[in-house]
Amino acid sequence: MIFIIDYGAGNLHSVKKALNYLNVPSKIITSPKDLKPGEKVILPGVGAFGHGINSLHETGFYDVLQEHMMKEYPIFGICLGMQLLLSQSQEMGTYKGLNAIDGNVERFDDTNDKVPQIGWNAVEVKDDSILFKDIPSGSHFYFVHSYFCAPKDSSSIVGYSSYAGKKFCAAIEKNSIFAVQFHPEKSAEIGLKLLQNYAEI
Repeated sequence: MIFIIDYGAGNLHSVKKALNYLNVPSKIITSPKDLKPGEKVILPGVGAFGHGINSLHETGFYDVLQEHMMKEYPIFGICLGMQLLLSQSQEMGTYKGLNAIDGNVERFDDTNDKVPQIGWNAVEVKDDSILFKDIPSGSHFYFVHSYFCAPKDSSSIVGYSSYAGKKFCAAIEKNSIFAVQFHPEKSAEIGLKLLQNYAEI
């Protein structure tokens, strides 16, 4: 079973629909009490970091996710969900994140390119990635974002993409933490393959 966290800032139903298509058992949960120990979690997200992290605190999911991570149960962050896993962001002011990955969330330079980035973009993948198993490097995924993750330790980065003159982190794997900046649930067959890979971990 994969538990999809509903904290008021997620693209929940598209993720649920994709998992249903893959015949992967999943459940959207609105209360931390419904999260069973040891089960996989998906932390989706759309919108601004400040709103997202405040919602995690208000719903009680922040503390439960911290405990989940401490016990090294799998968590998969998508888009804003990925950004919330980092130490902090300056979007809407300075906010502290879940701190699963040491690093900052930074905004693209909009001097020469439109921000947000909206559309398909290639992802350069490391060979030993679990999420990208049997997915060719250079495959295209669907992005919608103005901010990107900048981990301090690049060893956690398993995928890169480029936009607005910046080569940026597009995917992370560290112990039981997995995350992508793009939307696999909106990335056609290649995105479904990535979700399947997470389900099979």
